[in-house]
Amino acid sequence: MERLFCDLHIHSCLSPCGDDDMTPANICGMAAVKGLQMIAVTDHNTARNLPTAQRCCDAYGLLLIPGMEITTHEEVHLLGYFPTVPVAVEFGDFVMSHLPKKKNKPAYFGNQRVMDEDDNQIDEEEHLLIGATDLPLQDWVRLIREAGGVPVPAHINRGANGLLVNLGFMPEGLDLTALEVWRALPCPQDVQIGKVILHSSDAHYLGDMLEPEITIGLEERSVAAFLEKLRRGRPEDRL
Repeated sequence: MERLFCDLHIHSCLSPCGDDDMTPANICGMAAVKGLQMIAVTDHNTARNLPTAQRCCDAYGLLLIPGMEITTHEEVHLLGYFPTVPVAVEFGDFVMSHLPKKKNKPAYFGNQRVMDEDDNQIDEEEHLLIGATDLPLQDWVRLIREAGGVPVPAHINRGANGLLVNLGFMPEGLDLTALEVWRALPCPQDVQIGKVILHSSDAHYLGDMLEPEITIGLEERSVAAFLEKLRRGRPEDRL
């Protein structure tokens, strides 16, 4: 068993709410400086900066968990963690097809920058990324699993887009095995039973990324081992 310092919810400059300094290269560099060993870049409804993030993580010796943060029809934020970057990118294209056909207004919403590993902007995403998709939570949970990924509701106890805040309850029938909980706020214990609980930064600025304080134990240092851990949940809670 290897325990890795991690931050598994980080927005790059592709998310319109992400600071322009949140380039994949800067994120990975900051993670290395802070002493993190595993990160997830989870932009809103897209994965277009993940190929660059992978190259930067490889250069710094970091384990990248390919991810994104999907906004469901109910406006619940749902993290999806995927087995590979190409799978995540393809899934992101599918998510894009379910967003409203609205063009981004950078002066109002923020820039949506696609970057290379040398901090050069190689594209600007014109499709507004922060809207709600037209599919409900239960469909996205199923689709993420069908793509080989693991669905994890984001910051369930915080903000208008947290599942418990938005819906007021934990839906039945989703068979969720992992949840992200915001540490600074109370969260009902009963909804956490049997689940892997993640605590991450939801960083939009470099300074918001976690210090080396949260660890996850994995059987091996790999994306597959991380996803398997999430899929298993915490069976010891259910004995």
